[in-house]
Amino acid sequence: MRLFQYLLGTKPLPFSYAFRGKNRRVKVVTKLDYWKLKTNFEIEEKNMFYLRHSYLTREQSHGHGKALNLPEKRIMAILGRKKNFYDNVNIESRLGHLRYDECWD
Repeated sequence: MRLFQYLLGTKPLPFSYAFRGKNRRVKVVTKLDYWKLKTNFEIEEKNMFYLRHSYLTREQSHGHGKALNLPEKRIMAILGRKKNFYDNVNIESRLGHLRYDECWD
């Protein structure tokens, strides 16, 4: 194996992950990598700006749900979800049969 690598004239191949360890391959940083990093930072900075400074102010966004009837829709959705459950179920009614004999007191 080593004779083949010597005759081939290349660095020895790593046994596992190529970019880690003694015989690793080091990735050369190019101008394209710098450009990608810079554009990613710019995009992230724009996103953070829009998250910090929302489009509407608090005064403008106050009450927009009433015009769209959102509170009523939300209440109806919550009531619709609660229909699938029983109202009178609790732990004591489910596990009451376990209180047969409490002589350990």
